[in-house]
Amino acid sequence: MRDLFVATIVFGLLPVVLVRPFVGILLLAGLGYLNPHRLCYGFMLEMPVVMIVALVTLVAMLASREAKRMVWSREVVVLVLFVLWMGITTTQAVYYEPASTQYVKVIKIQILTFMALLLLTTPERVHLLVWAIVFSIGFYGLKGGIFTIVHGGVYRVQGPPGTFIEGNNELALAMVMTIPLMRYLQLTEKSNSIRLALTGWMLLTAIAAFGSQSRGALVALVFTGGMFWIKSRKKFMTAVLVAVAAIVALSIMPPEWFQRMNTIETYQDDESALGRINAWWTAYHVANARFFGAGFEMWRPGVFAAYAPDPGNVRDAHSIYFKVLGEHGWIGLALFLTLLGLTWLKCGSVIRLAKKRPDMTWARDLAAMIQVALVAYMSAGAFLGLSYFDYVYHLVAIVVVLYTFVRPAPAAQAAPAPDVAAVPLTLGLALSRLRHGWRRGPQQPGP
Repeated sequence: MRDLFVATIVFGLLPVVLVRPFVGILLLAGLGYLNPHRLCYGFMLEMPVVMIVALVTLVAMLASREAKRMVWSREVVVLVLFVLWMGITTTQAVYYEPASTQYVKVIKIQILTFMALLLLTTPERVHLLVWAIVFSIGFYGLKGGIFTIVHGGVYRVQGPPGTFIEGNNELALAMVMTIPLMRYLQLTEKSNSIRLALTGWMLLTAIAAFGSQSRGALVALVFTGGMFWIKSRKKFMTAVLVAVAAIVALSIMPPEWFQRMNTIETYQDDESALGRINAWWTAYHVANARFFGAGFEMWRPGVFAAYAPDPGNVRDAHSIYFKVLGEHGWIGLALFLTLLGLTWLKCGSVIRLAKKRPDMTWARDLAAMIQVALVAYMSAGAFLGLSYFDYVYHLVAIVVVLYTFVRPAPAAQAAPAPDVAAVPLTLGLALSRLRHGWRRGPQQPGP
């Protein structure tokens, strides 16, 4: 029944995708983050649904006359250079075949990112994409929060098998990144019932992150909680929300959880921590010895035998920074850090410009909450190898588009802002605009 339910929704939406390609972007976000097909037990489990939906969406984009816009900002240029550099390092990889297979996966992720960037032409579409991400990852926050409460935090919260967020650490990172986006939606919604539901959703997602028993998630929660308060417009309510989430979550956790978290201070006695440090030194030595790095999938005995301080302790990088450093060298790391830094600065530009426009308060809130999400990614990512996670690249695309909505128009091309940008965003409004587009056919170019 589960397979039939998922198949009915996915394949039932394909005709709509052919008419409205952006629906395909939302569907791809749902498939990429929620991974409903990975929760099935029959024919949908191995069905290449993402590829099918991506191809249909691409065909619809090429056939549609609706507005498409590529924003060649500095962030996009750096992202393109990073992808190209990864292609170059793949040709020099120590293990070429597995490296080339991984590079193909990265290319697919970036193609989907650029497809989203092309079609994010209105504020409503940005809002709906945020909703799609929140709903997809928030599903595991809701489910995991209830699971943690029912079982008293004894068992770890895990993600869907065979996905980026399969492990407890990876899922925890995704959930911590999503809490700020939930806050953005709460700030923009007019419905009291939806705002209240989002409050409970954030609380349960935070509890689920604690319930993952991920030490990296705890570090991210600490940094994110502080930045969450700093970036929020309603600081008192934010402080109350953060405090309540922390008190409730900590009151649920069993003694074993506190014992595991205490190992952060005694990492020198923890085998897992020592293994990660050994992998980080390996990445450092590889980058110094090999200009192009060792390529994707380098975390194998042969590389460790040549470059590791402890050749017998073979582990993955467990760090977004050292993973990129080992696989793509110092240039790869520089491009990766530049992309994250420029995205952060672009968020600051959006916030600064939006303060001058009361109709763009929503953009200011979203940019601020994306900065909080980036803090979560960069702090927890220090202990996780999710360098190529599509989530962060979606955030880059959203920030780039946000800037086009708030930046002053050139004098020669100045035109009145579209009415849609001056209306406070809500879920109902965004869906209404999308349905309106279905009835009227192709849209005119956005801002």
